[in-house]
Amino acid sequence: MLSTAALTACGAGNNAQSLGVKPDTAAVTVDTISVQNANVITQPKADAEGPAAVSATVFNNGRKAQTIDSITLPGAGRVQLKPAKGSGPITVPAEGSVIIGGKGNASAFIENGRDLTKNIGGVQETVFRFSDTGDVKLKAFVMASTGDFKDFGPTAPPKPAPAKPKPSEPAGEPGSDPSGNPENAENAANPDDGANAENPGNGENSTEQGTEGQPGAEGEQSDQANEQAQSEQGQDGEQGQGDHEGDSSDSAHS
Repeated sequence: MLSTAALTACGAGNNAQSLGVKPDTAAVTVDTISVQNANVITQPKADAEGPAAVSATVFNNGRKAQTIDSITLPGAGRVQLKPAKGSGPITVPAEGSVIIGGKGNASAFIENGRDLTKNIGGVQETVFRFSDTGDVKLKAFVMASTGDFKDFGPTAPPKPAPAKPKPSEPAGEPGSDPSGNPENAENAANPDDGANAENPGNGENSTEQGTEGQPGAEGEQSDQANEQAQSEQGQDGEQGQGDHEGDSSDSAHS
């Protein structure tokens, strides 16, 4: 019969056997850089359209901060890196660590991850490039974004807000030409035809012709003159006849 003390002794202390059990995740150490728990997380189902993401925890045991200049997945497209705050590269502080993936952490995003879904359950060659250490290679597990990996799954980074459209130019004044040509607008406001309508050139001729065409004042005056002339001639004739009769009477008396 084993004593309880013996079992307790085996499970306690820095040299406990349990500390020798490592999780089944990809990990590698190069120089002062250690990459642990590296995974490529895809869409939940094979052949599904959508992005993919890389998750990992990076430790820097050196006394100098390093930046992650790039993460590449040969044959799987470019990986976009974004720090947890601000912009620029992901920085691993000296004697510190950084988490990639998950809410509020740095992110590594693959825009088109459909091909990676075909390898769910397999491994994917992954290369981390650091500013001082250089390339750190390992084979990351390809996992679907379900279960424990759901919260570390791919989400598209926010896109920049679209530029605001320029304000449209104000519409033209009422009566202005749609083309915006000021000359046309003036012509529209003071058309030649309108001027002719107010002061028609042909209208003057029409007025003159109308005056001449009236049963003329000149014609009436002419008729009156003829009648007066005939009347005067009649009076002259009567006076002449009277004179002739007077002469005849004088001759008889003589």
